[in-house]
Amino acid sequence: MAEPIRTAAEPPLADRAYRAILQGLFDRTIPAGAELSQAELMAKLGLTAQPLRDALLKLEAEGLVTIHARSCIRFVKADLELSRATYQFRSLIERAGARTFAETGDAREIEALAAAHVDLIARIEAGGLGMEESAALGALENRFHGALLGALRNPLIETTARRLKNYVTLVRLDWLVTAPLALRTLREHLDVLHACARRDADGAEAALTAHFQQALQRLLGMA
Repeated sequence: MAEPIRTAAEPPLADRAYRAILQGLFDRTIPAGAELSQAELMAKLGLTAQPLRDALLKLEAEGLVTIHARSCIRFVKADLELSRATYQFRSLIERAGARTFAETGDAREIEALAAAHVDLIARIEAGGLGMEESAALGALENRFHGALLGALRNPLIETTARRLKNYVTLVRLDWLVTAPLALRTLREHLDVLHACARRDADGAEAALTAHFQQALQRLLGMA
């Protein structure tokens, strides 16, 4: 019997299983720190054996699961240690990006990012943090951090950053973003962008370091 033809838009089964497991972690179908058997995962997520095994091997390489042969699959727990490690690693990578963005970043991109931050700050100050503003905040965070990473023009760093984003999502699952917290984040971003606009690499790095320190404190409920 001929094998079914996969369209160009259809991802491999292992990739679909990988995304299904991540989504299960993000929507708490799979609780953080859970220990589940392969059969339980197959039933919970509607996956078949081989794609699940392939996806789990990829997730184990990324540090999100530990596979215990003939026993269980243990999922990473989003605890204090993981939060600190995640933000420390992000800071190490993006500090170099902030310096490079300040030194060589496109002035129009820097200006556009700063203007988008100023606009969103005004919207939140005027009307609070609704669903539209929350979505805009998430998109702007991705633009901001993506610009810093993109300035490095290093595909290995970009791949690592995409994986690191999964950790960020996990450690922030219980983080309630309020209007005051959103405004702090946006203003800290602006400090970085203003330094970049001045071509002040030292200032951009220092502002980004301070931003990550404050973000971790907010995550841990200390600020």
